[in-house]
Amino acid sequence: MPDVLSFKEMCARFDVTPRTLRYYEYIELLSPQKEGRARFYGPREIARMTLILRGRRFGFSLEELRQWLLIYDQKGTEEQNRVWVEIADRQLGVLQQQRDELDQAMQDLRQLRDAVAKTLDP
Repeated sequence: MPDVLSFKEMCARFDVTPRTLRYYEYIELLSPQKEGRARFYGPREIARMTLILRGRRFGFSLEELRQWLLIYDQKGTEEQNRVWVEIADRQLGVLQQQRDELDQAMQDLRQLRDAVAKTLDP
């Protein structure tokens, strides 16, 4: 079967644990073909896994990703892309806030470190 991965191959390709892959199937992010106990992942599932992992890297929840992937099946690409822009804008705001907080924490830590360093003997 060309462009089809076994369960083990899917785990290796995406560097995920078997538990993660089973969980993604359980929460209906992935729907592999089943032959007995064997699972096979075609181009659709491979593409979805790519999107899922990219979304996780950007900080989206699995539920947000599940809902977003459902839009394609229900309303098509254009609506899915429209929603993507909306949730991406929202997530960019969240990431910016986290970055600002991290920058402030680093600044505070540097000031404290510098103040303590000045009290040490040369």
